[in-house]
Amino acid sequence: MIKILFNSFFLLFLAIPAVLAVPPEDDPNAADANRSLQGQVTSVSQFSDVQPTDWAFGALQSLVERYGCIAGYPNSTYRGNRALTRYEFAAGLNACLDRINELIATATSDLVNKQDLAVMQKLQQDFAAELTTLRGRVDTLEAHTATLEAQQFSTTTRLNAQIITAISDSFGDRVGGEDDESRIYFANRGRLNFESSFTGKDLLRVRLEFGNFANSNGVSQIAAATGTGTGMTRLNFDYDSNETLLVPHIRYYFPVSESLNFVVGPTGIGYTDISTTVTPPTIADDGNGVPSLFGSYSPLFRRGGGGAAANWNITKDLVLTLGYLANSPNVPSGSNGLFDGGYNALAHLAYYGKEGAIGIAYSHGYSPGGVPDISAGTGSVLSNAPFGNNIATSNDIVGTQGYYRFSPNFQVHAWGGYIWANAESSGLSDISNGRGGTDSLFVNNGANANVWFGAIGVSFPDVGGRGNLPGILFGIPPHVSNSDIRQERDNAYHIEAFYRYRLNDNISVTPGFWVILNPENDSRNDTQYVGVLRTTFDF
Repeated sequence: MIKILFNSFFLLFLAIPAVLAVPPEDDPNAADANRSLQGQVTSVSQFSDVQPTDWAFGALQSLVERYGCIAGYPNSTYRGNRALTRYEFAAGLNACLDRINELIATATSDLVNKQDLAVMQKLQQDFAAELTTLRGRVDTLEAHTATLEAQQFSTTTRLNAQIITAISDSFGDRVGGEDDESRIYFANRGRLNFESSFTGKDLLRVRLEFGNFANSNGVSQIAAATGTGTGMTRLNFDYDSNETLLVPHIRYYFPVSESLNFVVGPTGIGYTDISTTVTPPTIADDGNGVPSLFGSYSPLFRRGGGGAAANWNITKDLVLTLGYLANSPNVPSGSNGLFDGGYNALAHLAYYGKEGAIGIAYSHGYSPGGVPDISAGTGSVLSNAPFGNNIATSNDIVGTQGYYRFSPNFQVHAWGGYIWANAESSGLSDISNGRGGTDSLFVNNGANANVWFGAIGVSFPDVGGRGNLPGILFGIPPHVSNSDIRQERDNAYHIEAFYRYRLNDNISVTPGFWVILNPENDSRNDTQYVGVLRTTFDF
């Protein structure tokens, strides 16, 4: 019987999953077999395309029912008329040799005689090269697997990082001045995100961050808008840690059901970590989207601290986010802590369609005296602190944002909002005059001011090459339109163009340029021109 088995072997296709897991690289049929194999069959009658009248029926029946050497395809076919390669034959032969060795080891020696063994030895010699090649491939895969297991960072934690470097300069006389005080500079920001999952559905992220966006005197670009006198010229990644590695962000996400999940974190949690900006993919990304701070996404989402949020999928396409974030929840002193200091609370309803999305958001916040930041640094000094830095301020913001893809290579996004600011204390306070200085004015408790902002942008994904993203944006930065203390005389206008060029999956280069007309919402100030060459490394 063994002789019949191997004499018929050349005429059959033996599909053995364990061996064919390494198909020949130049053999698409073998790869197809590897993808399509089903479990071991026990009777030839299980094959719908094998009939008793077939000339090889007897040999196939012996292989299936006596030796258990055959497996078929998921649709219960054998495909016996397909061509057989030498690699496939060697794989099948090796499997049948293993099966016969099992029979010998279990003392069923009546199935194997000396003549049969001689046939097996001859076949082993004839196909020694193919068997050696297959074993070598398996050994190589095992070695690679062992290397990956030994060198992987962690079984539950992965590292992803983004390093941004930028060469930038602005042109135009400083706000309220007569000279261009800005100089070309080269700076960087880096983020190392360690992301761990304990259940496969949750996610803990701990971020290490560093950055050196500061001028020669060590004054942060964020605080001073170095050289221009206005935050309207800021980059969206101008982080400064004074050359120190910090842990500014800890976030834990976990679902409790198919439709409800929570986000908690003691520090560095922003609205963008608990909800979405409702902008097209990568537009709002610091390293791959719009380069300017104002242009990347709505100022409404630029607030945060430490706290918690819930996301409820009302339907598959409709998501409601509710969140509360304290400015300094880890500080136990007065005017700080989880509920006794500054805070922001968000309610955001977003609908996601096939080609776009739209969201409506409401935010309520409170800032103790000394740290008001109503427009999140994206607008004028007055729009950030309409009652000056000495007055505690509350704010209510209503905003809408959305985007639509007209085609794979053309999309439009827009956002806008309105802010009601209220003075929560009274006294003398230094109020910005829009020209780089301040005036000392008395503010009554209950004074109010109104601020509005908006922008629209168009972008062209993959134009000029896969992964590229050219785009333009026009917007009106936050502007104090009405106030009991001081309102602004003009509107500033933001006009921006950029082109992200994707060098490969890990590196992109983005030249960007924008113009600020009427900086600080005052036409007496010189127009500001900002240029940047950003290089981003994602890994």
